[in-house]
Formats: sequence, C-alpha cells, structure tokens
Amino acid sequence: MRKRCRRASEQQRARPCPRVEQNVLKEYERLESRTRAALSKAYQKLLQFVCLGEAAPPGPAHLLNRLLTLIEKPPLDPVYIGVLGSTGAGKSSLINALLQQEQLLPVSGPGATGASCILQTSCHHSQHWEARVHLLSAQEWKEELRHLSRVLQGAGRAPLGPEDGDEDVAEALWKLQLVYGPGAEQRSYEELLRETPQNLPTSRVITLKAEEAAELSRELEPYIRTRGGDGQWEEAETRLWPLVQHVEVALPRSHQLPVGAVLLDIPDVGDLGGRREEMWRKTIDKCSVIWVLSDVERVLGGHAPTALLDESIRACQRGLCRHVALVVTKTDKLHLAEHLREREAGNGTIQSQREAVLERNKTIKRQWNRVLREKLQRRLPADSQLLEAPDLVYTVSAHQYWQQTLLAEAETEVPALQEHIWTRLLDRTRRRVDKLVEDARGLLQLMDTFSSPEILLLEPWPLSELRRCAEEEVRQLDEAVGQCFALLEQPLAAGVRAARASYPRILATSLTRRQGNRGLYQTLRAACLQGGVYASRHLPRTDLNQALAQPMYDQVDPVFGRLFGAGQAEGSALSLCLEAFKRSLQEKTREVGAKSGRRGGGGQHRLLMQEVSAILGALEGRILHGKRRVYESLRASMQQDLKASYQEAAQITGQRACERLKDTVWRGVERQVAGGMFERARDRLRLQCVQLQEEISEKVKGSVGAMLTLAAAQGSCHCMELPDIKSEYKEMERLRRGLREVAEDATLRRGMRDFLLRGSPAKPGPRGPKLPSGAESKLE
Repeated sequence: MRKRCRRASEQQRARPCPRVEQNVLKEYERLESRTRAALSKAYQKLLQFVCLGEAAPPGPAHLLNRLLTLIEKPPLDPVYIGVLGSTGAGKSSLINALLQQEQLLPVSGPGATGASCILQTSCHHSQHWEARVHLLSAQEWKEELRHLSRVLQGAGRAPLGPEDGDEDVAEALWKLQLVYGPGAEQRSYEELLRETPQNLPTSRVITLKAEEAAELSRELEPYIRTRGGDGQWEEAETRLWPLVQHVEVALPRSHQLPVGAVLLDIPDVGDLGGRREEMWRKTIDKCSVIWVLSDVERVLGGHAPTALLDESIRACQRGLCRHVALVVTKTDKLHLAEHLREREAGNGTIQSQREAVLERNKTIKRQWNRVLREKLQRRLPADSQLLEAPDLVYTVSAHQYWQQTLLAEAETEVPALQEHIWTRLLDRTRRRVDKLVEDARGLLQLMDTFSSPEILLLEPWPLSELRRCAEEEVRQLDEAVGQCFALLEQPLAAGVRAARASYPRILATSLTRRQGNRGLYQTLRAACLQGGVYASRHLPRTDLNQALAQPMYDQVDPVFGRLFGAGQAEGSALSLCLEAFKRSLQEKTREVGAKSGRRGGGGQHRLLMQEVSAILGALEGRILHGKRRVYESLRASMQQDLKASYQEAAQITGQRACERLKDTVWRGVERQVAGGMFERARDRLRLQCVQLQEEISEKVKGSVGAMLTLAAAQGSCHCMELPDIKSEYKEMERLRRGLREVAEDATLRRGMRDFLLRGSPAKPGPRGPKLPSGAESKLE
C-alpha cells in the first residue's frame, strides 16, 4: 500500500504529458493496424481461392507472397538518440530529466567510477521497472583478459594508482582483482583463463525487476558503477562490473518517452577492450540523433568535446545520424561576482543570478552555434538538412528542471529536447505508415485488375523486347552509378597529396603530450596493442589511423555526403540515379506496350512499376551497409598497413622504452608512406565503390528479370478471376485520406499549442512545425 501511495504521489507531481503528440502517435498506430487487417482479409480470400484450384498460377502465387511480406513486415528500427559525454558530464541526469524520473539511472557521485558500458533506456508494456544486464561472452572476456594481462606485463612493476601517471595500468589491475580477487595480477593469463569468475550466470544475462524506479536504480548501481580503493562497495555484484557489456533498462509505458524511441547513454570511451571499441562505433552509427554533452565550465574554458563532435559528424556520413547537437549541461552553476567581473561592459545591467545565467546561456549558444555550423559546413553537403537546423546548441540544467528555484522549466531546455524526440519519432512513424499504406494500396489495386477482362483479352507481352529494354536500362543505371563514384576521384587525389604533406605533423602531435611524458609509454603501448586505437577513461581518445587518414577524409567528406546522403532535402546522388532508372523503365515499358497494341494493359504496367518500387526499396539496406564499408575503408586500410609496426612497438620494454616505441611507430609509418600507404587507401576505397556498384547492378538485373517473366505470364497463364477485394481497396483509399488528415491536424494542433504557450507561432525545426496555411485565421 505504501508503494502504491508513493507511486500515486509521483504521478501527481509529474508534469503534463505531450497530449498532442501522444494522440497523433496513437492515430498512426491505429492506421497501421487497420492497414494490416485489410491486407490479412485480402490474403485469406486469395489463399482460399488458390487452395480451391488444382495448382497455383504464377500470378496469384506471387501476390500471396507479396501480401504476406507486407503483413509480416516488421516496424522500422527504433529511433535511437545517442547521449555522448565523459564521466560527470551529466548524461544520466539528463536522461532522468527527459524521462521525468529523478532516480532511475544512477548518477556518478564523488569517488564513483562512471559506467564504461552502454545503457539503453526504452519503454515497454509491462507494469514493472526492468533491467537486463548483458555480460561479455566467454570469447569476448577471453580477449579482454588477454589485453588486461598484456597491459600489466608491460608495466614492468606493480602500479600504485593514478598518482603514478599509469591510470590505465591501475585500472587493469583493479579489474582483475574485482573479478578474480587479490593477487590476480601475480597469476599468468593462462592461469586466470582456467578460473571461472564467481557469481557468473550461465546465460550471461542478469534480469532485474522492481516496483519503483528508485528501487531498480539501487539494484542496478553495482553493475554499472563502482568505487576504487577504500570506497569500494561490498556487494558481490560489483565483482561482475568489468564483465558488463551493455545494459537495457525498460520502464513502464511513459508519456514522456514514446514506444519506439530509445535513449542511449554512451560513454566517451570504448574501454580498454577492442570488442567494446567496436560496439561503441556500431552503437553511434545506428543513432538517428546524437547529443554531445559537455558541462558549462569546460565549454567556457574552450574545452568542448571536439573529438566526440567529429565522431558524430562521421556518423552522419557512414551511419544513420541526421542530427547532431552540442548540449551544454549544468548551466545553473555560476559565481555571480566572478561573472560580473569577467563580463564585457556595455551589455546592460545584470540584476540577479537568473539574468546572469540566461545571458551567459545566450552567449554560449550564439558562439558555439557558429563554431559547430562552420565545422558541419566543411564536412557535409551544402544542402544538408542538418545545416538548416535552428538549434545546434542547447543549454541545459537538469538540476533546475527539478528544483526550478533559479530557472523556469522551459528555460532549462529539457522540454525542447523532449519535443525533439517526439518530432523525430512522429516524422519517422508517419513516413513508415505512409509507405505501408501506399504499398498496400498499390498491391490491392493490382489484385483488382490482375484478371480483369481488359487483361484477359490482351495478347501476351513481347517478353524479348521487354528484356532488351530492361537490360539497356540496367546498363545505363550501372553507368550512372559509376559516374557518381567517379566524382570521388578528384577529392581522393587531393586527399593523398594532403595526407603525404601533413603526416609528419600529425605523427608529432599524436606521439607527444603537452603535459609531459608521464604515463605516455603506457598510453602509446595500449594503442599499439589495439591496432592504433586507445580509449581511456582519463585521457582523450587516441586513434592514429583516423588521424593519418583525416586529411583524405577532409577532401572526400563533402562529395561522399552528396553521393550517399547526409540528410539532404532533395535526396542523394545514388537515390536520384535509382529514381531516374524507375522513370525511364516506366516510360520504355509503356512504349513497348503501345507498339504491340497493348494500350489498355494498365494493370500489367502497374504490376511492373509496383515490382520496380519493391526492388529499389530492398536496395536501401544494401546501399546503407555498403556505404559504411566504403567510408571506413580509408581508416581500415591504414590500420592494416601499420599492423606489423604496431605489434613490433607493443613488445618494447626496458630503458627508454617510450622513445624507442615512438621511434618504431614513426619509422613504420614512414616506411609505409614511402611504399604507397595513402595510395593503397585510395585504391581500397575505389574497390569498395566498384563492389557496391556491382551489387546494385546484379541485384536490379536479377530482380527485374524475374519481374518481367511474371508480367509476361499475366494474362497468358491465368484465365480465372481473382476473389473480389474491392472493399479492402476502398479501405486503403480511406486510410490514405485519413493519413493526410492526421498529419495536417497534428501540424495545426501543435502550432496552436505553441502559439498559446509562447505567444507567437512556433519556429520551424525541432521546437515545432510552422503553422499551415490558414492556421493564423483559425487561431484568431
């Protein structure tokens, strides 16, 4: 009873849910459900028809497969919102505020080590709060254990702790002692491998359930946060902390986080293990939105997380990301007297702490919006929608979101981020349902006309002529795709020249440290052990391969974005090629039909175009996968070429080990550059482009050939009428109109709400859509 009372009081304190967005999402879900129901009815009718016949003709059999594919078509992947930042930047506090659950994710405190794993938060339909802790597999832990042992072997002594400058050696020792107990560092890798960690579940998954968010937080904390030295927690669960790979947190259905949106708490390091580094990159690549967090003091000191911003922009090129923003946290932290002393004169009089915070926030947004926009303009196409985003910087205070002693709720900008999540999800859901309705409508229209009298009376299609036209169109598509990739030649040539000229400077910067060489040997050796990549909890990320390849990426990025799409409003060059192929094939089939006297064969022509659309839609995933391979080829090529040098450098120990290691890496890079390292990277990117071009051509050619065979069979092999599905087709027409009405009504409702809340029509972009034509008069 006490728990129910506490939950009730929490619900009473909760802020109002975004009712407009919630209702719109429900309408989209209802339209999707009705679409699948209509398709299921048509499927059952056709299935009964086919079963009654002696054998299924090719046309009805094909329609059955297409109907079943649409009915069982899974929803799109969730909208992933990545929250990146270092320990203490406020990631967990921000996510708690976005969820309106102050005590859900444990927050780093004094002496606590933040999570090195990825935390995924989403909603489900259960009434319980749940968490699933996924541990490293046996093979993954074997690889990480080998790496930890190598780190300790290279230390040459037992580390005393972070004060020695060997923070990562101390962390490796700490992890082994947590898992295997004191003295683990004295045992060999083989001895440790034979020992099974205590409390390790067979399934490698630990499930936690609770009635309240705070209760789940307490149970979850030992798995994702721990303390070093005397402050170490006593729980046995803490000993599994080094083995945690990622954590999935599921909360009861929330009005603040809609089903279909997933918040990812991504640390700024991939930890010491290579497997975590790989998972770190893949997680970033699947994010549609990336918010890079940095506390206000670091931003004011000019130390914004440049490396994470650069990684986020690369995710726009190789992954799914379409929006990047810098989120400045803890903006309520301000020493008024110091601020007034450092403040430029002539900007008016500051009367209070609140006015000072708001003025500083405005200055931060203006300055960093300009910096980030300039960075994006250098890397992305000029027509990228990201460049048109009104807000690239948010100034947030999660603390004030709860307390509101200094700032009002809207001034904390947490509601703006909440609204951004809803906007992204609703836009994606609308596009998904719209495509499902259009595909269903087209397929039911085909069924309605598949055996119509006009088709039964027509002569068979001239298959040989159709094949000849299709082969010519596929050949032209192949040439067009090749011309797209040829646009990379000039940037690649310029990139090779730039990389050759700048690699000595890049190496000098990467192999030195401004604050001295304390601990530098361990850092460089750890990077060499991981193929040139080093992710530390204490130091900036090191990636020698990316650094050496960056001059080439600087030249290639704008063209690459135009080819594959980095959020352009008018589509990528490759998508335009595919659309041109579709239009041309459509026109050619019409011409062939007209020449053969088939002017009335509209049903067959619709079949052709329906199948072409399905073929091109199936290509999207293949192109997306190939895009990542192409983009990563430059970095991967250099990592492969330098592999032997890294391995040689990692074995260096003894006196002057740091200088000898640096010399080995330097000589290895010079040797590879002289042997054509940058030219090989260029050629490997070319090869990936050629392979992707061949995949596109072969897929289209094979699918179009099968489609033409089916179209030729329509009318000649099938002379029976299909079941009547006119009612299902009319339902699709109603759903199509309903979808447009929901979108228009949602725009108007949100515009009205924003007008009432702000006193003016909403600005375009994440803060809310423009008011539609005529909305102003309705508001009046």
